[in-house]
Amino acid sequence: MERPSTFKNVFAHKFEPALLAELESRSILMNVSSGETLLKIGKPVTGVPLMLNGTIKVSRENDEGQELLLYYITSGETCPMTLTCFMTSQLSSVTASTEEDSSFWVVPGNVVEELFVSHPAWKKFVMNTILDGLTQIIKSVDDVAFKKMDDRLIAYMKQRSNITGSSLINVSHQQIADDLGTNRVVISRLLKKLETDKKLLLYRNQIKLLKDL
Repeated sequence: MERPSTFKNVFAHKFEPALLAELESRSILMNVSSGETLLKIGKPVTGVPLMLNGTIKVSRENDEGQELLLYYITSGETCPMTLTCFMTSQLSSVTASTEEDSSFWVVPGNVVEELFVSHPAWKKFVMNTILDGLTQIIKSVDDVAFKKMDDRLIAYMKQRSNITGSSLINVSHQQIADDLGTNRVVISRLLKKLETDKKLLLYRNQIKLLKDL
């Protein structure tokens, strides 16, 4: 399959031409529909995604199946936890799934290692991604430990709005509850209060954020 020219537009500011060309020739292009599971906890990590467009959600899950959102991966990014598990030869400690139709390249494991040695720009990209991922995970832990649920809910909705570039969020109350590690009743109650306060509008599986949120 011919690779889309958008790759260079997305990653040209991160990688030099020689590295871009090598990634083009040695990676695998994937187009995945929304709602597909890409990686599960306990499974081997065989490659690293480079996002062209779309959104991937990365989360953790406890023994009872309760989920906690860690971070999203969007255009121009890769997955820090995938990199960490791969580089330490560990099985995946996260679940990854597409939030919307997504396109990304998968860089095979052997290529990840080779480029780390041969291209300083790739090494810098990998190390910065891991550092950014650690920062995001610490923030997620801090939010759970120290922030009230209504503050976390507002931050969550604003984040999703920023990712999609739209004030209309396509999400159910149950999905929000799963992402924030709580139950649907709590989320529905908080959303209803925000609607009463004229911060947002509630529809079926959709939320419209208003300017006063």
